Amino acid sequence: MAWFYLILGGLFEVGFTTSLRFVDGFRNLPWTLAFLVSVGISMALLELAARTIPMGTAYAVWGGIGAVGTVLVGIAFFHEPAGTVRVLLILAIVAAIAGLRLTA
Repeated sequence: MAWFYLILGGLFEVGFTTSLRFVDGFRNLPWTLAFLVSVGISMALLELAARTIPMGTAYAVWGGIGAVGTVLVGIAFFHEPAGTVRVLLILAIVAAIAGLRLTA
């Protein structure tokens, strides 16, 4: 269950980083609330996962999922560049996350 919590927490990290794009200095209340709720859920799930998974591994995987997910959201919805080098580097992060999972 810990790995499920960790992956879900990483997805909520994507939610709060995406919401952060729209908070407008925390003046946009709906997006600010989405940001705060996503942060709370993401951190709570990271804490649950870290009860079983070593904290360094949990944090690295959580952050990696959030980083990769945020880049993919940027590419898919905000027309951010998706050049070959960028995609290869994202794949390297995914490989590192998989490696941490296999060694944990």
